[in-house]
Amino acid sequence: MNKPLMAKATAVWLVDNTTLSFKQIADFCGLHELEVQGIADGDVATGVKGFDPIANNQLEQSEIDKGEKDPLHKLKLKFNPASLGEEKRRGPRYTPLSKRQDRPAAILWLVKFHPELADSQIGKLVGTTKPTIASIRERTHWNINNITPIDPVALGLCRQSELDAAVQKAAKKKAADGAVMSDDERRKLVSTEQSLGMSSEPKMPTAIAGLENFSLSQSEEDEEKNPADYSNADSFFNLPHDDDDDEDDDDK
Repeated sequence: MNKPLMAKATAVWLVDNTTLSFKQIADFCGLHELEVQGIADGDVATGVKGFDPIANNQLEQSEIDKGEKDPLHKLKLKFNPASLGEEKRRGPRYTPLSKRQDRPAAILWLVKFHPELADSQIGKLVGTTKPTIASIRERTHWNINNITPIDPVALGLCRQSELDAAVQKAAKKKAADGAVMSDDERRKLVSTEQSLGMSSEPKMPTAIAGLENFSLSQSEEDEEKNPADYSNADSFFNLPHDDDDDEDDDDK
């Protein structure tokens, strides 16, 4: 579904100037219903100036009237011929100024934990250039010693679904090339949902195969059947008998 320009500012205007429900505004602006409620409570979008969708040719007044009368009515974005093809525009991902300094940390995380990803895939996920990725791969970046790897999803640079799709694509390419993957690499190449559903128990190495049935239960059972007699100190310490001392004692 297409969203209006300046969606959060549009939601601020609709909250202040209409009686539409939070769900109607959230569906129209592509926001979460709780986020719209936070705007109404003053906890979200503090200081954001409302953006009039009617004056900016994005919404008809008749749509607002219908929505105020019927809470189930969904607002429809006004058709704008100039907006055709905007979503299909190709180019690097736009990264806000406030998050651009986080891109090296995200690149280092992807290079470290998903080395199977190509530079072009990392560039699309994070919105960076191949020279920057190459400098971090080769550890020639000017600030490489101060960069800490951080998940790009946690930084808000990409979505988890986009990262999973890129990893799955890399997995198919690696399988087509016939490369042999280890268990750790195979776990990295699956989606988040599949990875969380995997068993966390480590597999027994083949070098010690056959020891899984080894236990101390047999020795414990033998001790119960034939308990050792520790009442005699000599038998306990297994002290040797000195015959010479015994003969000396007899002579005396």
